[in-house]
Amino acid sequence: MFIHPINHHHNFLLLFTSISFPICSSPFQSHLHLLPLTDSINTQIPSISVNQSSPMSTNKHKWRFTLLRSPSHFKKPSSPPPPPEFICPISNNLMADPVIISSGQTFERNCVVASISLSFKPISTLDFTSIIPNLALKSAIINWCKTNSFSPFPQPLDLPSALSIVQSLINHSPNHQQIRLSSCLSSTSDDSVVAAVINTPPFCYSSSSSSEIDNPVHDDDDDDEIVSKLRTGLLPDQENAIVLLREITRTKQDDRIKLCTARLLSTLRHLIVSRYLTIQVNSVAALVNLSLENVNKVKIVRSGIVPPLIDVLRGGFPEAQDHAAGALFSLALDDQNKTAIGVLHALPPLLHALRSNSERCRNDSALALYHLSLVQSNRSKLVKLGSVQVFLNMVKSGHMTGRVMLVLCNLAWSVEGRAAMLDGGAVECLLRLLSRAEFESESTRESCLGALYGLSQGGLRFKGLAKEAGAEEVLIKEQEMGPERCKEKANKILEVMRQKYEEEETVDWEALLNSDELTRSRFELVYGNGSV
Repeated sequence: MFIHPINHHHNFLLLFTSISFPICSSPFQSHLHLLPLTDSINTQIPSISVNQSSPMSTNKHKWRFTLLRSPSHFKKPSSPPPPPEFICPISNNLMADPVIISSGQTFERNCVVASISLSFKPISTLDFTSIIPNLALKSAIINWCKTNSFSPFPQPLDLPSALSIVQSLINHSPNHQQIRLSSCLSSTSDDSVVAAVINTPPFCYSSSSSSEIDNPVHDDDDDDEIVSKLRTGLLPDQENAIVLLREITRTKQDDRIKLCTARLLSTLRHLIVSRYLTIQVNSVAALVNLSLENVNKVKIVRSGIVPPLIDVLRGGFPEAQDHAAGALFSLALDDQNKTAIGVLHALPPLLHALRSNSERCRNDSALALYHLSLVQSNRSKLVKLGSVQVFLNMVKSGHMTGRVMLVLCNLAWSVEGRAAMLDGGAVECLLRLLSRAEFESESTRESCLGALYGLSQGGLRFKGLAKEAGAEEVLIKEQEMGPERCKEKANKILEVMRQKYEEEETVDWEALLNSDELTRSRFELVYGNGSV
């Protein structure tokens, strides 16, 4: 093409070395620079070549125009949207703690926990039986955020927010698929795997079954009046109604059964985490009263009220924490609830509550742990939480010995608990307690001997430790002077100690005991040896 000089009033100039002259007008509001092809140029804009035969050409070089926009026209590129597989289908946010469920889908961990707690399935084919951390996807999300300068980095969704999201989905999907979760499943992995532990839907979302259980009757006038006031949103009405509910359920046994309906439990589930002292304390107290009836215990757990109850135990008002510990103790009395409560992560806050300033909270927490530890899955979880050393330190300090001994007796009858107790010096600790004979009651003495009998199933390891601690002398004394049941247990332990093993003749007791000391040293490095 040929370039002819025209009007000097145009906005573009053709730059040729140090000479400038006007060129034909252009619709673009940019500057044109004429550069030789031999120059290095990084641009994606097509160039315009000048014919060698043009009168404007004075050498054999070919030239091209490069359009350069003013810097003010450039915008900093924004981060691209995250890939769809990085987004949790429930929360619609970038996942920070992705987990794979049994049916193969991936969700944010607490969205799965909330869905199980509220018995909600966004898709009928989902299987929440177990979850596994999706470490590969988590790493991919982190790398994508770094590569694309995505800020802020995704943070794990807290459980109250997840519960709120799932509840919102339920409210907008009144005809959603009901879940019937499998029961009594647990995990042996280091991370507590959330298992489905309920056999029927919560009552607040019951199906159309004609049975009395799936269709609780709640046409009672008192029930309607109390629930209506609790749901008004007006603080004075809520306070008056919850105080009335607590009083009714405290004094009237029949009313505890009538009032324990889906509507009331659904309302209490939100009130027990209230930031108002009167509402939170009285809501949890009313829940304790309702849980006193055996027919209500499973209903309450299935209503999804345990997770907020655990939140109160962790950080509620002090009086509400006392009631929360009592509620968990009461609910744990039912065998159908034991695995469910453990799966819903109640064990860590119950362990922590043993250090509470409130004696009531400490006692109820210890009793809850005793009943929960009757289930093997919960015993495994307690051992992984380092509870053995906590309990042994409490025994040594004489703190709640009777209740703690009940839990230790249960742990001694599991493989993991027995190994942790042998490593933690339980044999010496329990024998010293027996030799002092300073027990709160005969039942505590019997629990101590029961724990030793459980430890005696550890074979040669137990025999070596017991021999070193002088067990035979202590047990013979118990056999001669103790109550009848204690005599029986002491006799059984002595029989185990005197039993001949085939490999016993070749046992190097000194080496065995030294290896035990090494194991105990490693244990103390991990768990410490301070008192609670």
